[in-house]
Amino acid sequence: MKKLIDCSLEALSSLLQKRELSAHEVTEFYLSATERAEKEISALITYTRHRALVTADKVDRLRAEGASLPALAGIPIVLKDNICTKGIRTTCASKMLEGFIPPYDAKVTELLALCPLIGKANMDEFGMGASTENSAFFKTCNPCAYDRVPGGSSGGSAAAVAAGEAPFALGSDTGGSVRQPAAFCGVVGLKPTYGLVSRFGLVAFASSLDQVAPLTKTVADSAIVLEAIAGHDSRDSSSADRPPVPYRDCVGAGVRGKRIAVLRELSSDACTPSIQLAFSRAILSLEKEGASVLEYSIPELRYALAAYYLLSSAEASSNLARYDGVRYGYRAEGCQSYEETVIKTRTLGFGSEVKRRLMLGTFSLSAGYADNYYKKALQAQHMLKHAFDEAFAHFDFVLAPTVLDVAHKFGEKQDPMDMYHGDIFTVPASLAGLPAISVPFEKDNSGLPIGLQLIAPAFCEEKLLSAAHVLESAGGLAV
Repeated sequence: MKKLIDCSLEALSSLLQKRELSAHEVTEFYLSATERAEKEISALITYTRHRALVTADKVDRLRAEGASLPALAGIPIVLKDNICTKGIRTTCASKMLEGFIPPYDAKVTELLALCPLIGKANMDEFGMGASTENSAFFKTCNPCAYDRVPGGSSGGSAAAVAAGEAPFALGSDTGGSVRQPAAFCGVVGLKPTYGLVSRFGLVAFASSLDQVAPLTKTVADSAIVLEAIAGHDSRDSSSADRPPVPYRDCVGAGVRGKRIAVLRELSSDACTPSIQLAFSRAILSLEKEGASVLEYSIPELRYALAAYYLLSSAEASSNLARYDGVRYGYRAEGCQSYEETVIKTRTLGFGSEVKRRLMLGTFSLSAGYADNYYKKALQAQHMLKHAFDEAFAHFDFVLAPTVLDVAHKFGEKQDPMDMYHGDIFTVPASLAGLPAISVPFEKDNSGLPIGLQLIAPAFCEEKLLSAAHVLESAGGLAV
């Protein structure tokens, strides 16, 4: 059998459609790869071998009958464990939902129903974290260096793709939760425009920021996955009703004549020397391909990190209020009253990072403080959106680092503020609802991947993917 682990999604799809390989064979290959890799990295909370093979056999049967199938049919997938799967537990890596089995599928799960599901990926509890060290169950190791974090909160999804457990995975990006682990693990992480992909069935963290997002080996693979999951969904009130776009056909358009901004507030000066050097090389590479790279300033960016943590924590406080030990999920035993049940359940059911953000969010919404904190954060978000609109009147893209440094070692960052500061490059696109992509560009002297980020105007994913493909090719880490 051909070495499938290096195959692109397009190549895998072609092999399956020509029936040179069966979906069963492909799935067995990745199941075996998963069993080997899991001994080292622990990317999956739930392993779904039986379901994967049932789906693969269904695809083979339909293909033999001459049915017209989607491009990704028969290609295995890993889903972050906050994406609902009917009949398969969805835990959000939390004791609170350890035994929760959804009675329905998320919209993206429905759209990819013919992709054999390898398993549900580990994550920071309820998406709150940047290292996957905040899982209630176990830590996931970075396949590039087992003593280092894979990033978060979609660390399990990124690690699974990097380790060859599946050709692609879905995660969720609220403030960088796909882009940051993509940079740490050396894969591509694409955050679509808010509303382009349905959030139905995605367990909510911060509803106005959450976005289902793909993790893949290449930019071209991201285009194929985005084409499969983008689209309007009447069950999601924030879903955008837009015509379909053939994203995979847009990847090779290049950047000649494009104007790219390097923002003073998002420059590489705060990064480690290896990332600064990679950033400088990326600028030269884009200019060599015919783009103009110019410096620009968005002063409002100084408010982004504080606004993000206030807004996301406030929404989390509201969204996670449902976990009270009464309706569903974990319930503490031995309680004598409703009040005691709620207090004990939430005390035992949530981890420390979730509690920290719930307290911050509840405080920012409380009487006497909402005007000083929550409303001002909303004002800052509005200002930032307007500032990006003005910037994109002059530029096609923004180029920025994805992270301040390469993946750190487990336990190296104990101060929560230090972890929050690491989101400085990723939260602006999330607050403004813009599409952004992290592309593996180089490796540092120790062999750890360095990811760089491109941001585009809303619903300009086709242009973003084209520019990202140029960046990917210039960096030399493309599969």
